[in-house]
Amino acid sequence: MNTTAAANTLSPQLLRRIDAYWRAANFLSVGQIYLRDNPLLKEPLRPEHIKRMLLGHWGTTPGQNFIYAHLNRAIVEHDLDMIYISGPGHGGPALVANTYLEGTYSEIYPNVSQDEAGMKRLFTQFSYPGGIPSHVSAECPGSMHEGGELGYSLSHAFGAVFDNPDFIVACVVGDGEAETGPLATAWHSNKFLSPVADGAVLPILHLNGYKIANPTVLARIGRAELEQLFRGYGWDPIFVEGRDPNPTHQAMAEALDRAVRGIRQIQEGARLRGETGRPRWPMIVLKSPKGWTGPSSSMVWRSRERSARIRCRSRTLRRTRRT
Repeated sequence: MNTTAAANTLSPQLLRRIDAYWRAANFLSVGQIYLRDNPLLKEPLRPEHIKRMLLGHWGTTPGQNFIYAHLNRAIVEHDLDMIYISGPGHGGPALVANTYLEGTYSEIYPNVSQDEAGMKRLFTQFSYPGGIPSHVSAECPGSMHEGGELGYSLSHAFGAVFDNPDFIVACVVGDGEAETGPLATAWHSNKFLSPVADGAVLPILHLNGYKIANPTVLARIGRAELEQLFRGYGWDPIFVEGRDPNPTHQAMAEALDRAVRGIRQIQEGARLRGETGRPRWPMIVLKSPKGWTGPSSSMVWRSRERSARIRCRSRTLRRTRRT
């Protein structure tokens, strides 16, 4: 399903609210990666506001924030018992931002309060000496999957739903992560899932095109081949693709509603009507830009040029002082 074909599942008011939540989560995420002061940007940025060493990946983060916001809507609307597992590497800013935004983080860590002082602590502690890691670690409220070691998210998701018939795990899989051996094998775990005794896993493949240093394989094959691949694995893929936020919001909401309907139809068929065939469970393929909502490449290039000029001037000044 492309965004152009999506029905208007979201009302204008709900669309604005989901988009506002997404943008707030993105702000909290980018602040964790870059800032150690001036958390609300009340004054112009200065070098002392920015961390000297950066660790934490923005590329996967806006897509994960997007998924988190939409899963919250689906949980409320369909009354779901659901958790979110984050598979992409170093996507920690997203999950920490969302737990902070919804209030859970401050409940566990009262010193990281929901005000300007707490936001500064949230930003400073991320991937910083004495703070928290750059991935979804045990310190993150509700964490059951260590995000720093790629490949095991889908296996953990299936483990969580076995013998747990009312449970759904939404498992976000990075397209770079999907190239690891454990993850490539875990797609086949659907063969062991009982629609009567077990819950359901909803994989969401985050297809943003790149891993840490290279293009990804799954982003370089055509739509038809990708669909055939996952159908061969036994899944029913639902495609969401977009760059413009508003139609992509609508498409994602429709995809999630369709996936929930599919899961419930499979479970009701097995539990109420005794249907015994192996079902084809739904999954979602979300294709979004790498580093969605970030600056364009030209802006990044100009920023790099400015940084290079500053470094050159700094070296020149040091040489002048020595002479």
